[in-house]
Amino acid sequence: MKVTTFGLDLAKRVFQLHWVEAETGEVKRRQLKREQIVKFFAQRSASVVAMEACGSAHYWARRLIGLGHEVRLIAPKFVRPFVRSNKTDAADAQAIWEAAQRPERRFVAVKSEQQQAVLMLHRMREQLVKMRTMQINQLRGLLYEFGVNLPAGRQKGLAEVAPALAQLEDSLPALVLEALQAQRARIDTLTRDIEEIERKLAAWRKEDEAARRLMQIPGVGVLTATAAVATIGDAKVFSSGREFAAFLGLVPRQSGTGGRVKLLGISKRGDVYLRKLLIHGARAVIAHAKERDPWIDGLLARRPINAVVVALANKMARTAWALLAYGRCYEKRRYAEGLA
Repeated sequence: MKVTTFGLDLAKRVFQLHWVEAETGEVKRRQLKREQIVKFFAQRSASVVAMEACGSAHYWARRLIGLGHEVRLIAPKFVRPFVRSNKTDAADAQAIWEAAQRPERRFVAVKSEQQQAVLMLHRMREQLVKMRTMQINQLRGLLYEFGVNLPAGRQKGLAEVAPALAQLEDSLPALVLEALQAQRARIDTLTRDIEEIERKLAAWRKEDEAARRLMQIPGVGVLTATAAVATIGDAKVFSSGREFAAFLGLVPRQSGTGGRVKLLGISKRGDVYLRKLLIHGARAVIAHAKERDPWIDGLLARRPINAVVVALANKMARTAWALLAYGRCYEKRRYAEGLA
């Protein structure tokens, strides 16, 4: 019995379907409202449903899997080349259907509600950090206009704000002082919110066995471990650690013609947030590790610092994949052999 494959273009209210009936070969298209989706697929036999990995995709994937269907999530950039002529909902659904037929296509793992919740905390924290940085930079610039030069660094700079405001009490209007003090209070509030999210992530890390194992890797802390577990989902989706590193954009871009391939800088594709955390962790290992691996010292002797940081981040990503894919615990000896 042939399995029908559906191409489903997601939306807020009106969804577009494209499929070919397995028995007759008839091409069909249909629009469904949001409340009709579950009812429609509940009446169909087990099928393959392909969707773009976009907003609400994981929610609908979990709902359809619960109905007995197989769900394939495709990265939007792999669907775009199959859109013919004008872009419409029907054309998008057909493009999704065609992209799902490709035998070499690698699909996005469906995330659980717990994984999405952890990623939500990370996204909220990241935005709060950006807002705090903006507020601090603005406060620094405003005080500089009145002759106050705050020292570099967030903590050192904020520690000097209160003495600076006290010094400016006689020369600044009360209206301006109140505004500056209110901005300082907003920064404190943002800091408390960030710390509260970090406490929640730390509590979740204690309950998650995979995150605890990842934290054994040098340079992997609470943020990196929880983000990696929530982002990867099922590690078996990636066939190897190198494929996972490529997913994070930590491998060289390639440009070749005539049988000659040239390696360029790292691709910077995939998950920007997790790549940033790994690179910061690698930089911390190189700068502050008490017992730095000889492989790192040898690489530093012949390569620029940033190249060494990326190389170490690549190894950290591969190690994290191995621990998650095979259920292993971190072993310093095995890790050192992998670096050699």
